[in-house]
Amino acid sequence: MRCASKIELINRLMPRPWGLVPPLYLDTRPPVLQRFQSAAARRRAAEASFSVIEFQIKRTGMLIVVSAPSGGGKSTILRALLGSDETLSYSVSATTRQPRSTEVNGRDYHFLTVHEFEDLIAKDAFYEHEQVHGNWYGTLKTEVDAKIKAGLDVLLDLDVKGSQRLKAKVPDCTTIFILPPNVATLERRLRARGQDDEATIQRRLANARGEVAMAGKYDYILVNIDLDQTIANVRSIIKAQKFRSSRVILKDGMGSVLVNPTQTS
Repeated sequence: MRCASKIELINRLMPRPWGLVPPLYLDTRPPVLQRFQSAAARRRAAEASFSVIEFQIKRTGMLIVVSAPSGGGKSTILRALLGSDETLSYSVSATTRQPRSTEVNGRDYHFLTVHEFEDLIAKDAFYEHEQVHGNWYGTLKTEVDAKIKAGLDVLLDLDVKGSQRLKAKVPDCTTIFILPPNVATLERRLRARGQDDEATIQRRLANARGEVAMAGKYDYILVNIDLDQTIANVRSIIKAQKFRSSRVILKDGMGSVLVNPTQTS
């Protein structure tokens, strides 16, 4: 007489009122096969779920520094960029120099007294500050941080020393140096704008030599031969830098963070 198997005994002993409870099923396949098919099932489920994910990209704001010798055309370039891209914002520097006739406090510069500026230095209120042509210039932390927090990309107009100081504190910032086609063109532009006396023009030309020598420390160098092309080139640099992986937070449709450059593993 055949002995009942364990499965049969269990099925016989289990109560099945009204015949609705099916016999107990035990997987008798080898464990290796069970694990393999289980992994395959999980993989199929993961693939099915991945196929319906919607990705969301959120960018962090960035700093873009543009430098050039006086008369190099950077102010014109910055105005064109700001006028064509609402995600760009200009960081207004602080200075102790006297405002020019067309300049407005808070729009072109934050015009401060020497005492006010030095008080802010003591309070560590600047990302960078430097004396240039006998006047103080500085980038206020509050001016930059508020814009970055709002998700804006911030343009800064800095000289070569200020650019290097900022780069040391914010290595991820993008630095661009604008060169004139030649020194003769630079001198012509300085004279054409009619803002400086002869001594100031000569001093700016002398300073330009040292500034050009520092161009190799920048991330990008452009020669401003054609203004429209130079503006387009700067715009292309900014566009590429916006979507570097170090500035992108990637989420799925459920809000789970897949990539976050601010988090370290």
